[in-house]
Amino acid sequence: MKNKASALVVDARGMRCPWPALRLARAMRDATEVLLIADDLQAGREVAALADEHDWSVETDAATADEGRWLVRR
Repeated sequence: MKNKASALVVDARGMRCPWPALRLARAMRDATEVLLIADDLQAGREVAALADEHDWSVETDAATADEGRWLVRR
């Protein structure tokens, strides 16, 4: 993942879906780049659906996807 240091970090660990996706949506109102950290098994699917709905890009790599980290950009 590139430029994750400049991204707004949303730590949603311990929250069950849909809360991680809701927190991501709220953060994306003002930010152009958000690093979401979530440990709910459904979060990846929810993030992908939300990003698809809003035409956001989602970056993951094998190491971070397993840890529940997604970099989302407008």
